[in-house]
Amino acid sequence: MSDFTERLPDPESIISMEPEELGGFLLEFFHSIKEKDRQQRVMGLDWLGGSFPVDEYPGKYRDAVSLSLMEAWSWLEREGLIAPCPKRIAEGSYFITQRGQALKRRADVAEFRKRASLPKAILHPTIQDKAWPAFVRGELDTSIFQAFKEVEVAVRAAGKFGPTDLGTDLMRRALNYNGGPLAETSEPAPERDAVAHLFAGAIGRFKNPSSHRHVAISDPGEAFEMLAMASHLLRIVDDRK
Repeated sequence: MSDFTERLPDPESIISMEPEELGGFLLEFFHSIKEKDRQQRVMGLDWLGGSFPVDEYPGKYRDAVSLSLMEAWSWLEREGLIAPCPKRIAEGSYFITQRGQALKRRADVAEFRKRASLPKAILHPTIQDKAWPAFVRGELDTSIFQAFKEVEVAVRAAGKFGPTDLGTDLMRRALNYNGGPLAETSEPAPERDAVAHLFAGAIGRFKNPSSHRHVAISDPGEAFEMLAMASHLLRIVDDRK
């Protein structure tokens, strides 16, 4: 048996996997091979097209296994985990991208899939641009800090404050129910005050701690909720400019 089939000897397992699940297996396998050997042995479409040891499986499975592997390969390429080598495109040669280099194990790929499956489209465009890339890379604390930094920057600009106006104090001044430049005068005073507390509380809870120490966030769902909160705050600022 080859080293590949030793790692996953059951063809029915290959055929039953979703492309993204099998893609995690493939990427883990590619990482297990020394880089100098990777290009020659497996990082090329010819490996899937013929040099892959499909003949080691019973004949009734071979076509289905080949198709499943090609689907998994396509998923890896679509997600930017592998890409064609610029100088060897004609040879069908591929390399593991920077994003793929960060995902050494199947478990890493599974976490990547979980993060990438969350609905990016519902986030404010600024959060998509500034915080989402770190979120997808798994740098959850960085993405949260960046998101609420953008809230602070947006409030400062919309309220015409100076560069030294910062943090919770900035939020309370900008949204002060009694004359703050971003306060909504058509709302009752208690509601205006509540909005000021909302902004100040969010900055104090989610941005300020990350400014001073490492904050451990491990749950992508929880981190996404924080990005969604920052998005909501940015939309309020947009409405009040």
